Amino acid sequence: MARTMWDSSVGKKTVMAVSGLVMLLYLVVHMIGNLKIYFGADEFNHYAHWLRTVGEPFMHYEWTLWIIRAVLVVAVVAHATSAYQLSRRDIRARPSKYVHTRPRASYATRTMRWGGIILGLFIVWHILDLTTGTVHSGGFQPGHPYQNVVDTFSTWYGDVIYIVAMLALGLHIRHGFWSAAQTLGVGSRARDRALKTAANVLALLLTAGFIAVPVGVMTGVVS
Repeated sequence: MARTMWDSSVGKKTVMAVSGLVMLLYLVVHMIGNLKIYFGADEFNHYAHWLRTVGEPFMHYEWTLWIIRAVLVVAVVAHATSAYQLSRRDIRARPSKYVHTRPRASYATRTMRWGGIILGLFIVWHILDLTTGTVHSGGFQPGHPYQNVVDTFSTWYGDVIYIVAMLALGLHIRHGFWSAAQTLGVGSRARDRALKTAANVLALLLTAGFIAVPVGVMTGVVS
């Protein structure tokens, strides 16, 4: 039954919707945590340390964090795989261009695929920058996330990469949230306006919240 569901377009769209909502929940929590940087180094570093001790003593050090990471990896892989396969299926279904002009889609809809690629590349860079320190500028300091964040956003390319990715994220959420609601059967003619408004508000708040961190460093508010 699971294989039959996965092989169908509806099944793949459902996987995309559920995995997308899992990632959206994480992004909301992540953004709130990021904004703690405005309360100073001690507050931000304490928050980062707390993430590694959640669930103690029942859970060992970092176990909860690794469970969250594992869930996110599964969600990202499931989301990207279903998106790619749906895209290939859509291309095979209409190998030639339409004779009639199609209605103009929104900018977010037309950039969903490229936005997904941008976000995928950004996730890799973000991990190598602030988790492993492989591509970090200024000398990565394990256990000092506040200083590592300030180092990253003290470079012009760190700011550009992050801000471009967050703008792509906003467009992705704006279209994806509404699409997920339709896929899961929540949408209706009566609810469409409210769902689109919620998608716009979520996209705006998350984009602004994430971009506020590099802006804070660039303006010297966070230093």
